[in-house]
Amino acid sequence: MNEFLTQAEIYKRFDSEWVLLENPQTDEYSRIQGGAVVCHSKNRDDVYRAAKKMQPSRFAILYTGKIPEGSAVIL
Repeated sequence: MNEFLTQAEIYKRFDSEWVLLENPQTDEYSRIQGGAVVCHSKNRDDVYRAAKKMQPSRFAILYTGKIPEGSAVIL
């Protein structure tokens, strides 16, 4: 799969999944607006392995699910 989708399409199609985007489009604040979906999985490690194997020059990884209350996010 290497199809360009908007952020709304990504969240609708890949609910509660990790999504690897190649050449993501961003706004002036670097917020992701869309991109070419090259990999998606319920398992984060699968998407990280795909990114490592592909080594895209410009990419983003999104999680489309809800982060549980009380969880910490480290960037």
